[in-house]
Amino acid sequence: MLQNHMLQLLSLIAMEPPSKFDAELIRDEKVKVMKAIRPFKDISSPSTIIRGQYKEGTINGVKEKAYRDEDGVSPNSSTETFVATRLFIDNVRWEGVPFYMRAGKALKEKKTQITIVFKEVPHSMFVKDIKENPLEPNVLIFGIQPEQGVFLKYQAKAPGSKMCLYPLDMDFNYADVYGSELSDDYETLLLDCMIGDQTLFWSKKGVEVSWNLITPVLKEWDKSSFEDKKIKLFFYEAGSWGPKESEEFIKKDGRKWIVK
Repeated sequence: MLQNHMLQLLSLIAMEPPSKFDAELIRDEKVKVMKAIRPFKDISSPSTIIRGQYKEGTINGVKEKAYRDEDGVSPNSSTETFVATRLFIDNVRWEGVPFYMRAGKALKEKKTQITIVFKEVPHSMFVKDIKENPLEPNVLIFGIQPEQGVFLKYQAKAPGSKMCLYPLDMDFNYADVYGSELSDDYETLLLDCMIGDQTLFWSKKGVEVSWNLITPVLKEWDKSSFEDKKIKLFFYEAGSWGPKESEEFIKKDGRKWIVK
């Protein structure tokens, strides 16, 4: 998931706009983003990457057995079913901006989304008037699966003479506008294959660059068995949002995971 799907989404969000809507130009811009991603350092530290594996739990009222209890899986397996990390893109536009990513199996919901949290302005003109309810940052969410749409969380003034700001939601859902019969991911990709549209696919160079970024991580993980615990494997209940360490991971930066 990290090497393929997540880096695809990251590069689409962070790339510079091409001169025109052309598959080759778009793929070239995505490669530029990938090349600018800062390589991982101190891979064995949980302050860099959190890797986890699900244990027994409940999903939507149905009991889910632990990964190690699945057919064909070793009872001592150290295979990860969850990952969370932070990336930086070293270019002019994104210098110093953290990109947090997480993915896992047997989580509370099967959901794919991109969340953009806008930073605070250097000085807020409303600070003196909102002591009781501090301003929340504006948030833009692109829903990909299962809910496709664009969702904006922002602050609005309540009616009245006092300056009272409250968080509100402005949602656009494709299913509400165009009906529920939307093409799923694989239908879209198969159609693109048949008509020769390569916009959503990695280029050869893109594949190489993405693997160059991720391969050192995989090699480090492969060197570490579960028994020696060089790289800790954190466990989480099936039906949760992952290991509690992944919450602490982002909380240390003064941030939190946001789920629509």
